[in-house]
Amino acid sequence: MSVVIRLARAGTKKRPVYHVVVADSRFPRDGRFIERLGYFNPLLAKDNELRLKLDMEKVKVWLAKGAQPSDRVSRFLDAAGVAKREARSNPEKAIPRKERKVIAEAKAAEAAAAKSAAAAAAKAKQA
Repeated sequence: MSVVIRLARAGTKKRPVYHVVVADSRFPRDGRFIERLGYFNPLLAKDNELRLKLDMEKVKVWLAKGAQPSDRVSRFLDAAGVAKREARSNPEKAIPRKERKVIAEAKAAEAAAAKSAAAAAAKAKQA
């Protein structure tokens, strides 16, 4: 049984509130859970202390038992200094789509030029 610490959605339509829960990874997102560890309200300002409330003692116990935090929960734990989150690198996402398209076209043209140069060199070598 793999246990995860993740968010379970609560609240009304267009007014989400999330419970931070420990659950079996096979259970649905808003389904059965083992224990509730806190809550997260994304509608509050980032500097508001009521935005995130976690019982750190329970979190530490579950992490010691081998529970794996989800990406969002691991961000919370890293900000709290409980668990270190490895930095992810997604350089493609940082580049706007139009620029990515231009870069891809330039690479394709460069590859085509290299291929034709290699073909010309092979022809010259045969002659």
